[in-house]
Amino acid sequence: MIRWILTLFSALLIFCVAEPVMAQAQTPDLTKAQIQQVNDLRQKAFTATDLGNFIAAEDYWTQLIELLPESPVGWSNRGNTRVSQYKLAEAIADYNKSIELAPEATDPYLNRGAAYEGQQRWEDAIADYKRVLEIDPKDAMAYNNLGNAQAGQGKWEEALANYQKAAELVPSFAFARANYALTLYQTGQREDAIRQMRNIIRKYPQFPDVRAAITAALWTEGKKGEAESNWVAAIGLDKRYQDLDWVKNIRRWPPAMVESLEKFLTLN
Repeated sequence: MIRWILTLFSALLIFCVAEPVMAQAQTPDLTKAQIQQVNDLRQKAFTATDLGNFIAAEDYWTQLIELLPESPVGWSNRGNTRVSQYKLAEAIADYNKSIELAPEATDPYLNRGAAYEGQQRWEDAIADYKRVLEIDPKDAMAYNNLGNAQAGQGKWEEALANYQKAAELVPSFAFARANYALTLYQTGQREDAIRQMRNIIRKYPQFPDVRAAITAALWTEGKKGEAESNWVAAIGLDKRYQDLDWVKNIRRWPPAMVESLEKFLTLN
């Protein structure tokens, strides 16, 4: 299960929203030829997704749905490809069908919640993440995504608690730790935020989100040399952090963090 690579909006569900989780499939009683056809289509769908060809992946999942209309997997995975094309309403319809077929599976709720976030339907997203936690109280991704939706509402303290819970459940969940650090910064705990960022970079030196964030934080603190060094690393890994609109509206950094980055970019 691909749980820790976030792909929402062709990019992320990086760090903020949850990745659409790519489900695996079970095949019912089929002929050998039909099983081969299903396996071939599924492999093509995953390969197209890995290559970022979401239009082709959507077509492959549509063909699989035609072959296996009662399988929740095809519906959920087609929803993922539609989210990656920002076809949110269509994706939500697919997740609805997947949930109808498998109401106790957690992945479609996580993915639908991420799509709701894309529509800024925060309460709907929160309801889905809480449903996941009813099914699996130790689902770290649900806690992280719950924090994202609460951050969308400006409920920073609640978001902070859920990011912390996600990181406690899975200490290697770097995205949750990053969200926690950025939210500390938003709530005025800037020294602690920078300390958390340094710890993350020490363990994950190729993490562009935190490299960019600590750039902004250090620049605001007057530590210009260290800030610029981290910036070189950040944009070497991911140039999107030069785009404030992307940082604000897709990555969805907290406002205080965006403001600090804007100061750095303006003066540079």
